[in-house]
Amino acid sequence: MTSTAELGVVTTKVPARLDRLPWSRFHWRIVIGLGTVWILDGLEVTIVGAVAARMTEPGSGINLTSADIGTAAAIYVAGACVGALLFGRLTDRYGRKKLFMLTLGIYILATVATAFAHDAWFLYLARFVTGMGIGGEYAAINSAIDELIPARNRGQVDLAINGSYWVGAALGSLVAVLLLNENLLADDLGWRLAFGLGGVLGLGIMLVRRHVPESPRWLFIHGREEEAERIVDRIEAEVRQETDRELPEPGEAVTVRQRDVIPFKEIAGVAVRRYPRRAVLGLALFVGQAFLYNAIVFDLGTILNGFFDIGSGSIPYFMAIFAIANFLGPLLLGRLFDTVGRKPMIASTYFGSAVVAVVLAVLLVNGSLTAWWFFLLVSLTFFVASAGASSAYLTVSEVFPMETRALSISLFFAIGTAVGGITGPLLFGHLIHSGDTDLVAIGFIVGAAAMALGGLAEVVYGVRAEQQSLENIARPLTAEEADAAWRDESASPEARERRPEPARQAVDERDQRIADRTARRRERERAGARRYRPGTGQGSRMYSPGMAGTAGTASRTSAMAERRLDEEVEQITHALRESGPTSRDQLEQAVDGRSWGPGRFRRALRESERESRAKSLGGGGYAPADGTGRPDSTPEGPEDRR
Repeated sequence: MTSTAELGVVTTKVPARLDRLPWSRFHWRIVIGLGTVWILDGLEVTIVGAVAARMTEPGSGINLTSADIGTAAAIYVAGACVGALLFGRLTDRYGRKKLFMLTLGIYILATVATAFAHDAWFLYLARFVTGMGIGGEYAAINSAIDELIPARNRGQVDLAINGSYWVGAALGSLVAVLLLNENLLADDLGWRLAFGLGGVLGLGIMLVRRHVPESPRWLFIHGREEEAERIVDRIEAEVRQETDRELPEPGEAVTVRQRDVIPFKEIAGVAVRRYPRRAVLGLALFVGQAFLYNAIVFDLGTILNGFFDIGSGSIPYFMAIFAIANFLGPLLLGRLFDTVGRKPMIASTYFGSAVVAVVLAVLLVNGSLTAWWFFLLVSLTFFVASAGASSAYLTVSEVFPMETRALSISLFFAIGTAVGGITGPLLFGHLIHSGDTDLVAIGFIVGAAAMALGGLAEVVYGVRAEQQSLENIARPLTAEEADAAWRDESASPEARERRPEPARQAVDERDQRIADRTARRRERERAGARRYRPGTGQGSRMYSPGMAGTAGTASRTSAMAERRLDEEVEQITHALRESGPTSRDQLEQAVDGRSWGPGRFRRALRESERESRAKSLGGGGYAPADGTGRPDSTPEGPEDRR
């Protein structure tokens, strides 16, 4: 692919219009229609593991050995890697919707074909194609979700969706108990129905997916800006009708040079030349989570059976509880990735799971663990690790330009799965086979080290992407570089003079408020514990190269965040002047604070108090402050930093 089709230059507010939407039924359709693929993958992998033993027994209708089952599992993983790379490139080239419909169709056909397997070679072929469909889904789905979900909700939604893999795993464990019940189903029928079940669920998901639109972000870059505008118009009309209120004004526009075809060489070179630190970050996160998960999850049943005498008939129940713990991790911790922030949460989940795994290893060596205490510590390890593993997909999806998003996800997924997903089970399998608990403990320590390296990479190279537009985190390759194009007003003195006097005065007052607010914040950070926080800000003593352009008031991202905060403070001030003393809940309702995003109303209200523009009456009430006294300089507390 060597030619490039030049289509023109277009300026659009489509990204800003999508990011400012309040949560609605449209977004739930995205979650249900696209996110449920992870449930399918969890169901697929777990059921296969559960019915594998039955497929090796006489009378199963297929002649397989244990080695054949292991080979089929490896082929499924290989298919997922190949599918991710192949369909990831096609997703960036032909669009999100075409590919997430195609890959789901491939999965449905292949998993149903598996139900009719009669020999090992047929099973291998069907499992490889099934893996290709699932691998392709990862790239297409994560790209579409991140481009359609508002920036303020993106982290929480993405983590919950990726964590839903474990809902499928829990269902697979429980369903397997019924399908393998010889009193209900014949030996040669239960395992076939297990594969057919995946196809039935896939058909249901496809019906919902028909109503999911193509990504408007992809459309306007590929010369279909009118279609992108029509899709966003329909979404906005639906949201207005549902909420019965007008939408806030969108933020800034983005200017791009449209291209129908973007050469693969240009896309592949982005990670190496433009974002090498982000490439190291993505690789470290994916390899760490792939090693820990594939090493322990595939062998957890064997450990419970071989070292703690848990009967094979009880293993599915343990696996179901384990799966629930894995799902609760991203579900309960996901909101913090949008409020506390990406860097601290990703680093803490990787480090936290590593610490618990080391504690488990030490207790395993001491011989002081019962089956339930072992299982509790493993579940706690993966409760934390699951949120971190889900954030690996979120990170790679956010930190690379839109034209390379799907390919980046598929590339890092394939490399991480190939490196960590193969070496982990091989190493752990040999350690378990030894029958020595000390060697098994070493396996947990190695897994902890892999996660710790991912956490370290996040500390050094992590990007503060929470509540930021994707176009601000990584500008599209096709974006036109224009001096000060990101500003609402031009920076030139001539342009400022052409504005009416009231407009000039309003802009100057706003800029002064932001400058004063920033100066006070830096002063607090220099005096408090936050001076040790990694980053490029003025108050920081530690430099993180991966965050260049994502912190400091001189950056595009931070400047936009400061303007949004100023607008929110102004809305609170105006609402208090209009209503007088009011409760916190009524004030939040008056300014529609819930639509601002998690924690934003609380932060703006706190800032209003500091600047003596609002005062607390006690008991949850607030009133407009009298006068324009000097803003409070009280050091920032933990609540303020959310």
